Amino acid sequence: MQYPEAIAKLIDSYMKLPGIGSKSATRLAFYTIDMDEEAVQQFADSLLRAKRDLHYCSICGNITDVDPCEICRDPNRNQEQILVVEQPKDIMALEKMHDYQGRYHVLHGVLSPMDGKGPEDLNIAALIKRLQKSDVNEVIVATNASPEGEATAMYLARLIKPAGIKVTRLAHGLAVGSDIEYADEMTLQRAVEGRREI
Repeated sequence: MQYPEAIAKLIDSYMKLPGIGSKSATRLAFYTIDMDEEAVQQFADSLLRAKRDLHYCSICGNITDVDPCEICRDPNRNQEQILVVEQPKDIMALEKMHDYQGRYHVLHGVLSPMDGKGPEDLNIAALIKRLQKSDVNEVIVATNASPEGEATAMYLARLIKPAGIKVTRLAHGLAVGSDIEYADEMTLQRAVEGRREI
């Protein structure tokens, strides 16, 4: 038995979202159908408003509804540090700490030859322009600890260091509460390299 066309299209639409397979998409489609019309309208309006009103900051590449974004406009942020992340959602995670007070730069991905992503596909040129026009003395690379994230970090370090700007990398290591015996070799190596005096 086939679903009516409207349900089939709704399922297909949900399946275009990352991490949503056919079972989850079907469940979401039927949940949507069971919602009252006002809730569905609010959901649709939220999608359209987000698509229409949000864009990338012309300075850092963060997602925003005003340009430049709130962080770039804040005069109290440390002008001498830029923390480089892969995606805007990474900024949100770091801001929850309330500890870092510098500025950010979003790459919108990482170098990945397998996926056809080279330096020209990332927001790297804008970062280099920012560094040329500012008093930044440290770039903190906060890409993920994946092979692509590591390659991107090394590439950025090779680009930036000749300008006399310090390039650092977030420490990676053991999670709080984890057991050493269950950690993989790369995690243990990062934990040892990122050690600090107590």
